[in-house]
Amino acid sequence: MTVRIGNCSGFYGDRISAMREMLEGGELDYLTGDYLAELTMLILGRDRMKDASRGYAKTFLRQAEDCLGLALDKGVKIVANAGGLNPSGLAKALDELGSGAKIAYVEGDDLLSRAQELGLGAPLTANAYLGSWGIVECLKSGADVVVTGRVTDASVIVGPAAHHFGWSRTDYDALAGAVVAGHVIECGTQATGGNYSFFTEIPDMGRPGFPIAEIEADGSSVITKHDGTGGAVSVGTVTAQLLYEITGGRYANPDVTARIDSAILSTVASDRVRISGVQGEPPPPTLKVSLNALGGFRNEFTLILTGLDIEAKAELAQKQFEAWLPARPTELDWTLVRTDKPDADTEETASALLRCVARDSDPNMVGRQFSSVAVELALASYPGFSLTAPPGNGAPYGVFTAGYVDAAEVPHVAVLPDGTRRDVPQASDTKELGPLQEPELPEARPDEPTIRVPLGTIAAARSGDKGGNANVGVWVRTDDEFSWLAAALTVDQLKVMLPEAKALTVTRHVLPHLRAVNFVIEGILGQGVASQARFDPQAKGLGEWLRSRHIDIPETLVFQGELA
Repeated sequence: MTVRIGNCSGFYGDRISAMREMLEGGELDYLTGDYLAELTMLILGRDRMKDASRGYAKTFLRQAEDCLGLALDKGVKIVANAGGLNPSGLAKALDELGSGAKIAYVEGDDLLSRAQELGLGAPLTANAYLGSWGIVECLKSGADVVVTGRVTDASVIVGPAAHHFGWSRTDYDALAGAVVAGHVIECGTQATGGNYSFFTEIPDMGRPGFPIAEIEADGSSVITKHDGTGGAVSVGTVTAQLLYEITGGRYANPDVTARIDSAILSTVASDRVRISGVQGEPPPPTLKVSLNALGGFRNEFTLILTGLDIEAKAELAQKQFEAWLPARPTELDWTLVRTDKPDADTEETASALLRCVARDSDPNMVGRQFSSVAVELALASYPGFSLTAPPGNGAPYGVFTAGYVDAAEVPHVAVLPDGTRRDVPQASDTKELGPLQEPELPEARPDEPTIRVPLGTIAAARSGDKGGNANVGVWVRTDDEFSWLAAALTVDQLKVMLPEAKALTVTRHVLPHLRAVNFVIEGILGQGVASQARFDPQAKGLGEWLRSRHIDIPETLVFQGELA
């Protein structure tokens, strides 16, 4: 007995046609969508400030208006966290579509009115990550559509599976298997070739299909996609997504702590990968809380520096700008990006970029007086002065932090299609998260000839953001490669290869079943994605930068394909 759960959204703004594509593309029992990232909660918070009736993902409502009748005709139930900060408002808007669908929603995650009482400060948004049991209650009541606020990304998949199989709260291995399957498909096409290091090996990347998890009663699953869609599902694409935004072998959720280090991947057939062996443990006694606050105001501009004397031009522009400013903002950061090449045959490749970013609690400090000085340099600075675009007014920026509260302090309420409100208890059987024993490393390789090449010659990577931290998961495809990787890519070596991490705290987690090592780099993203502390604020390219860096790799591993 298998339940077939598809995904049609990995973020707010994902492919608008995906819901229809998934409903028309093949058989499904449930269709799910993840619309809420850390940055999204800030965006929805600002929406709610302008209009109290908003605060949900409007694109989901557009998709439902187009596809809800089709879903009802096909008997596919829809579960999505698109309710954001206002699940009741989204449920009302869905009802008003007049489809006749039974709409239910889950709430209780919004802790804003109690933030100070709970020691969470005074944020713009404060939302606890709920689990799947409210979704289960809604589905038990016969709901056709369930919308939630801030549940964990995997919960929209775990809820349908738990309902379908009648799992109990202590069926930890089954629940953990569903969490892992949910983690794989919740980011949409990242499981089918998107953001994949070895993308050149996939024949059709024109329009990757969205993923499907076929979950079984014991929690094992097969990850696949509709026939005839682009992209690919392979052990590689699934491994990459498993490494996305995790820390170590334990992956905590409100219903279960999934042991990602126990997951075993195997190819069943083309575009079909089985996940088995996942072990589960009781969840932690606390719930994570997503906290977004307005951090102040920011502005920026980028200068183009062309030809000779790049560093001298940058120095002149910086000195002039800072001297001409009426007052200095609290933060003023300069970055010189040397994209220029000597004796370049195009002007663009002869040019470098100088970026200036300012932040301050006072909007006037990064507003007109900041922008005006940048423009006033135009005829008085280095030869060839040019801006990529005129700087505008300062704009507010957000700061993300994670809080934790006792789960018993957080209500979890399922509001059924007939309006009945049903309280859902939080987990009573819990276990504090603790460090895992370091796994046994493979036997070290003997001394052998090496060649200095990019790490990505044999290794893939996936990176992402968690607040101000970033993770970089690196994996290889053979046991021989892993025996080298586990010994060679240490924390010290990572800091050599990524100098921006040199002064930061970095932790390495080894995941032998995945032939992977995962690094957590603390503080590299400043105060989170909304603060835009780096030009890559979500660390999406961090893994690819690491892959491009050179390291000594055994010749037998680099040339093994040619020698086979």
